Amino acid sequence: MNCFECDEIGQSVAAVAVCTVCGAGVCATHVRTETMQIREPAHPGKVMHNRSARRLTCPTCRAAEQAV
Repeated sequence: MNCFECDEIGQSVAAVAVCTVCGAGVCATHVRTETMQIREPAHPGKVMHNRSARRLTCPTCRAAEQAV
């Protein structure tokens, strides 16, 4: 799969990730990475676990999320 953003400008670059919002393939240059906390049920006696996770998005979806 090739990077959608690079394809838009006439380049052919391999995608290294998939946007978690729109599903577009993105290369290492265009991928936007952030850390987010995932809350999930824990074992008995503890209410929730907080785990760090990676979230990958394309520049278009990232800009749309930040505009809100």
